[in-house]
Amino acid sequence: MKIICVGRNYADHIRELENQRPENPVLFLKPDSSLILKNRPFFIPEFSDEIHYETELIIKISRIGKHIQPKFSHKYYNFIGLGIDFTARDLQSQLKKNGLPWEKSKAFDGSCFVSDWIDLSEIEDINNINFRLELNKNVVQNSNTSLMLWKVDELISYISKYFTLKIGDIIFTGTPSGVGKVSVGDELVGYLEEKKLFNLKVK
Repeated sequence: MKIICVGRNYADHIRELENQRPENPVLFLKPDSSLILKNRPFFIPEFSDEIHYETELIIKISRIGKHIQPKFSHKYYNFIGLGIDFTARDLQSQLKKNGLPWEKSKAFDGSCFVSDWIDLSEIEDINNINFRLELNKNVVQNSNTSLMLWKVDELISYISKYFTLKIGDIIFTGTPSGVGKVSVGDELVGYLEEKKLFNLKVK
């Protein structure tokens, strides 16, 4: 199982971090060791003083595929959810400044949270889903999948040009604006529409 993440897929988040808008989706991987085990909290690593949350719609791949055409992408997933891509922003900034890869800041142990899954049959339109993150009961991220630069089916097609998609693979589709720092004692709660999908504590 692999975790494929998409960067810079919301214009407001690109502006927020003063990044350049890419011509194609930005892709990076997280290893399975980055997954937070079920019912476990997120532990802030010792090597960073600025860990940011990034909430995203996530997709669970249900069949093997390669070079998938966009019109067939919907056949390759049955479940969606919410995820958090925890990012060591201070370390990432240093790496970017020196033109180095991001893995140390994005793929460290415990940097990837995955919510419970929702059957796609419960969703009317995957390209028009509201989702939000609350930090200590305050809404900090609030967006809709219609604002993605590349929609889910486009992403699956694009990703499958480079990586064979296998059953159980997870795709993080990008985060909207509102990312920010977490601290010990914080509580993160995620909603898809009005359905609560997770409650995660920070240690």
